[in-house]
Amino acid sequence: MTDRKNIYYATAGLLAVIIFASNFLSTELFKSGYQNFSVWFVLSIFSFSCGWLINKTLGYNHGGKVVFSVIVASAFLSVLLVSFFSDYFGLNELLVENMILYILRNITLGLMAFFGMAVCELILIQKEGKVYKNDNESISLMAANAQREARLIVEEAKLKADKLLHHSHQTVDEMIERKNVIELRLKEFIAAERELLKKYEKEKESE
Repeated sequence: MTDRKNIYYATAGLLAVIIFASNFLSTELFKSGYQNFSVWFVLSIFSFSCGWLINKTLGYNHGGKVVFSVIVASAFLSVLLVSFFSDYFGLNELLVENMILYILRNITLGLMAFFGMAVCELILIQKEGKVYKNDNESISLMAANAQREARLIVEEAKLKADKLLHHSHQTVDEMIERKNVIELRLKEFIAAERELLKKYEKEKESE
């Protein structure tokens, strides 16, 4: 994982090279013709692409810190470069305005990288939102199915309970009927025994 992250930092290095290379473009972009502006536009596209890749590889938070560090370092190196080689850049006097101009160009390309990161992060968030929406729909569907199944189970349990209750009532009624029949037969048996005893006593008395 560490080797992969080291490779990811190469994109930040490429962004630093692009920002630093912008120092060698003419400061008068529109007066120099369309060729110089087209090169500046291509550098902006490259910065945007680097920001996109940094967001995909290093993440938005950590990648943003890396891009900010690249902007600061590039601006510092640009100031040193312009200061030591002012004749090469055609600057007769090292005015503060000239320094600010070069720093602003570096910051502009750095902001293009931040813009690429923001667009990439926005697309990722939209994709995650769609995934979460699909997951929520799936969960809602599963919950609805679970509720339906629960209702069916409850209704089936109620039917079984009603059947058991009805069967138990029938069993109790049958037991009560049997008890009444047995009691009736016992009474009849006891009454018959009494009649026999009475007859037996009468016969004994007659003797």
